[in-house]
Amino acid sequence: MTIRAQAGLREPIIAGIVTALVGFTSSFAVVIAGLRAVGATPEQAASGLFALTVVFGIGIIVLSVRSRAPVTLAWSTPGAALLVSMGASHDAGWPAAVGAFLVVGGLIMVVGLIPALGDLIARIPTPIAQAMLGGVLLSLCLAPMESLAAEPFATLPVLAVWLAATRWLARWAMPLTMVTALVVIAVYVSVSGNELHADSTWLPTLTWTTPQLDVAAIVGIAVPLFVVTMAAQNIPGVAVLSSFGYATPWRAAMAVTGAGTAVVAPFGGHAINLAALSAALAAGDEAGPDRSRRWIAGVSAGVSYLALAAVSGALVTMAAIAPGGLVEAVAGLALLGTFAAALMGAFAAVETRIPAALTFVAAASGLTFFGIGGAFWGLVIGVAAHSALRAGGRTATS
Repeated sequence: MTIRAQAGLREPIIAGIVTALVGFTSSFAVVIAGLRAVGATPEQAASGLFALTVVFGIGIIVLSVRSRAPVTLAWSTPGAALLVSMGASHDAGWPAAVGAFLVVGGLIMVVGLIPALGDLIARIPTPIAQAMLGGVLLSLCLAPMESLAAEPFATLPVLAVWLAATRWLARWAMPLTMVTALVVIAVYVSVSGNELHADSTWLPTLTWTTPQLDVAAIVGIAVPLFVVTMAAQNIPGVAVLSSFGYATPWRAAMAVTGAGTAVVAPFGGHAINLAALSAALAAGDEAGPDRSRRWIAGVSAGVSYLALAAVSGALVTMAAIAPGGLVEAVAGLALLGTFAAALMGAFAAVETRIPAALTFVAAASGLTFFGIGGAFWGLVIGVAAHSALRAGGRTATS
């Protein structure tokens, strides 16, 4: 192999490694917090994290090789934040949550078979979808301040590193923040003298949970999780790839992510989807000037995710022994940018501010009817208000 050919391979391979490192470290804390919020034990959360990472790592390799495009996948980070927001109102138990995850996988596969359903999701007014996402994220984005009040000495170093890294090393802000949090946890354990439980999980494991199909969980978890995953991940993921000149293999991607979600659900995984923000790292100029070779970055990212899956058990164990609220604080910092963007999208247009505001407060309120949480009702209220005001020819200022 010539030196030029080696250089041509080096760039996409490195870009893929960076994609995996940034994608994994910037959001795994959100996944852990979400799974724990709906009833997962540390062992079940570790299983979910491991299963998700392995399956979407394999999916990335398959889709990238098949399409010769840098198609990257991820877990649903907004979906995990949704689980955090409904944790207090979800009382059907972990098996019911797992059943809802299984339903989400089925819905995603159906979208691949019937593209019109994807178009139906896309027809939800953007301000309403963004307002629901903002309401879902609010409680988690408050966590850094809550943690600062409860554990100031543990939280201050994490906040300081996050702020400094955001200023000077934006791409690596969350990886550096996560490393800082792990150091803080290690110091906390050393100083407090806390001992790990004998059954602490350091190696990746799989724990089976038999799914339970519960109507309230399907409506209250599966439907909002599906909508958030489609609207905040899959549709933007297509747009990101398109912006770099790649056509997303939609049907294949929905088949892989839907089937993958169904496979990981009994092991605790909540949802797999097209990557959005991290997709740009594998599809952009960082992956080399030769666009025809950037699919190699996708393969490299998939392989790197498989390697990162090996540390999933240790990360969940560290999260379990962390000072109260610290993991949620890291998750909140990871989602602040998404939260700000959601608010801007929700309230940018004057004529949709009232229905967007109704959606936001309903999703953020913890509202529960018939065992169904605020995210679903926020979406229903927002769409109804949007339709009513538009039909009446009214605006937010009229």
